[in-house]
Amino acid sequence: MLSINSQNPQMRLIKKAVDVLRDGGIIIYPTDTVYGLGCDLSNKKGIEKIYEIKRRNKKQPLSFICSDLKHISQYAKVTDYAYKTMKRLLPGSYTFILEASRLVPKIILPKRPTTGIRVPDNNICMAMVRELGQPIISTSVKTAGGEDLGNPYIIEEYWGKLVDLIIDGGNIIPEPSSVISLVDDNIEILRIGKGDVSAFI
Repeated sequence: MLSINSQNPQMRLIKKAVDVLRDGGIIIYPTDTVYGLGCDLSNKKGIEKIYEIKRRNKKQPLSFICSDLKHISQYAKVTDYAYKTMKRLLPGSYTFILEASRLVPKIILPKRPTTGIRVPDNNICMAMVRELGQPIISTSVKTAGGEDLGNPYIIEEYWGKLVDLIIDGGNIIPEPSSVISLVDDNIEILRIGKGDVSAFI
């Protein structure tokens, strides 16, 4: 467990966490919605392990975190409309579904060439993505009963033996992100969560 200040993350600790990711490790870290489980996007073994420890069906895609819109445009097809929409709402509690670029590993695109991308409003995970220079996989940590977890110490009880590092960024009230598809400039609200979707209704 590594405690990092959520308002002003200490860079030496961010670097420690990023070293774990560079070494192929799996970490749990705070976002603006839930605590996320992740690894470096290019870490295929890590991604396989995440599917395994979450007992997640390999047909279910995984989303990932980028640092900003410019970063997103390397991993997805961003039209002018999608750009304007995301610019208004990011960083924030949204997952945007976009057409994936060739840089996105096939393993997280089981059914079709679209992918879920987040830019959370959380200083810790943003500092990690910027330091790593690569996107980080993001899937929520839950209890066996499927409840999202927001307390790092409870997370450690459930998940401590399964991951390489847990970042304590303080308690959060877990609430999933709102999922919005912008594929082909057609807006489709796939899940209403923490992000306000009233502008799309």
